[in-house]
Amino acid sequence: MCGIVAYIGSREAYPIIIKGLHRLEYRGYDSAGVALLNGNLNVYKKAGKVSDLDAFVKDKSLVGKVGMGHTRWATHGEPNDKNAHPHYSESGNLAIIHNGIIENYASIKAELIKRGHTFQSDTDTEVLIHLIEDIQENSSVSVDEAVRMALAEVIGAYAIVVMSQNDPNLLIAARKGSPIVLGVGKDEFFIASDATPIVEYTKNVVYLNDGEIAIIDHGKLIVKTIQNQIKTPYIQELEIKLEMLEKGGYDHFMLKEIYEQPRSIWDSMRGRIDAKKGIIKLGGIMEYESRISNAKRILIIACGTSWHAGLVAEYLIEEFARIPVEVEYASEFRYRNPVLSEEDIVIAISQSGETADTLAAIELAKSKGALIFGVCNVVGSSIPRATDAGAYTHAGPEIGVASTKAFTAQVAVLTLLAIQIAHKRGTISNSRYMTMISELESIPAKVEKTLLTNDAVKIIASKFKDARNFLYLGRGYGFPVALEGALKLKEISYIHAEGYPAAEMKHGPIALIDEEMPVVVIANKNSSYEKVVSNIQEVKARKGKIIAIVTEGDDVVKNLADYSIEIPETDDALVPLLAVIPLQLLAYHIAVMRGANVDQPRNLAKSVTVE
Repeated sequence: MCGIVAYIGSREAYPIIIKGLHRLEYRGYDSAGVALLNGNLNVYKKAGKVSDLDAFVKDKSLVGKVGMGHTRWATHGEPNDKNAHPHYSESGNLAIIHNGIIENYASIKAELIKRGHTFQSDTDTEVLIHLIEDIQENSSVSVDEAVRMALAEVIGAYAIVVMSQNDPNLLIAARKGSPIVLGVGKDEFFIASDATPIVEYTKNVVYLNDGEIAIIDHGKLIVKTIQNQIKTPYIQELEIKLEMLEKGGYDHFMLKEIYEQPRSIWDSMRGRIDAKKGIIKLGGIMEYESRISNAKRILIIACGTSWHAGLVAEYLIEEFARIPVEVEYASEFRYRNPVLSEEDIVIAISQSGETADTLAAIELAKSKGALIFGVCNVVGSSIPRATDAGAYTHAGPEIGVASTKAFTAQVAVLTLLAIQIAHKRGTISNSRYMTMISELESIPAKVEKTLLTNDAVKIIASKFKDARNFLYLGRGYGFPVALEGALKLKEISYIHAEGYPAAEMKHGPIALIDEEMPVVVIANKNSSYEKVVSNIQEVKARKGKIIAIVTEGDDVVKNLADYSIEIPETDDALVPLLAVIPLQLLAYHIAVMRGANVDQPRNLAKSVTVE
């Protein structure tokens, strides 16, 4: 949510900032703004897209080698020009951009109003910059010291950048619960919410930790804590390549990322699996392998698509490793006083590694002594740093807000984890173990084959693009796929869709079925096949339209369904990796045909970094 870009150095700041804001559009936003320092501290902001801001400033002074930009996702105050960031202090000498929420802003604002402050916006952010200036003036301290003192008073989450008209060689950044990355170049520095605006200019970055402040002053970087303890910044090298951030000839990032899945799944397994040697090895669990293998219970915490991947993992771990698993929404887990012990293993799943609710749930679990295993896609993000052990998914940057390749990469890694634990526990036969390894190695090629259904899916999409509702049904491993397929459709096409266990259809959803209701059924051949066939017949008897995901060569369901999409045959436990592909394509094509903004659907953010 929201996006931050800032620059200080010898180049003109505006071109770097506006390009960076375009790179951060995938995070979700409703307004944008920039601040540039060239003698005067000039702030320009506009509700709407970054392109609207760029058009708005064409006749403005854009000179300045120090600047910052922001894309805002509205929390306090509606999305309009006055609430867009950056915000000035009372005097106009300071400006701020901010991701997050200052929870005690109302009490601070009331006190500042008593002192004569006036506010131009409805935001909590403006309150913070007024507080910083108030402390600076009344305590006669430097700007960076005023920032530190102000942050000690506020409650909430933030990633901020502060500029000072009176200190043209100064940029200050700080974070708590919302990410900040510093790019270190030659006599120049970049600040951003993530690495995407930075990678074009430098590979060297510093990830700020919670409660840290970065002070860039006259070309030098100082990092300290809010408690005023100096820290040594750890510089690491980015793995992202610039071409990963481009569409590469595709119409949308989402379509590109759907087609990248053969590669992203393989990259997530590469070096961890060897069919010839019969080896699965996740290095991230080696230190804790015995503790994980002997766990009495595993809890999985995640949000959104990652929660669906966690549900697949529940089925996998219980089937193969025979350990009880509970899958929790992180947003609920953190607030309901869950029962946890030192014997529990918690698996935290997040694409971005910055999901606020998941981070908070991790801290809660850690306080109870549980071992935390993270599954994340972004190197250097907060969740990998907060967990005891983990595994990166290696899906590469995912720019489309609706997650696609991150889901299959997560499922691939979680499958490896389940089978490795099972092998260690002796709960999987050697023949099944070898079969699973061999079948996993074949999955990227089978995903490639599944992608050949694109033209058929596009035809189906044209038939149902005007539908008002969709129902998705699946049994066993097909149920999480049904949930994920429904989520993809509603995220990007704005069609209401629900996923259900097929057996639950008669417990309510069957009342919705008529000739206007498309029903997507994951109907691959498995132990529940005959039951799914019966469910399809029940829908047909009520004139519902069936779109079936079927195993290649299955004529029974194909003859029953109105439309069918074939996927290659695979082990039932690996079906999610294939069956989800046509559902991603279906959602994509329907959304395009409806004229929706596929990569930046309304009201959504790629990474939910505030509650």
